[in-house]
Amino acid sequence: MVRPPALPSEIALTVPQRLSRLTIMVVHLKPETESRLQELAATTGRAPDELVEDAMTGYLAELTQVRAKLDSRYDEIKSGRVQPINGENAFAQLRQKSQDRRRS
Repeated sequence: MVRPPALPSEIALTVPQRLSRLTIMVVHLKPETESRLQELAATTGRAPDELVEDAMTGYLAELTQVRAKLDSRYDEIKSGRVQPINGENAFAQLRQKSQDRRRS
């Protein structure tokens, strides 16, 4: 196992368990998507792989956040702290609010 270089204790808050390394991944895009990516790369002056990396980083962060929210909601319902509501009733309330706003 390769150990990371030692850092002064006042700088290193955590010690990495392993070194990360870049891996190559092939991503297959529809021609329209690839064209849009190339256009954006040309417009922004950034490399297409940087744009894809940024997009995936944001997507995965958002997905992680949504998953955590769903898990916490499920735990709240399972524990009884929150009571689920009937879907039909919820949509009826939303429709009513929308109609009330249109009238005012």
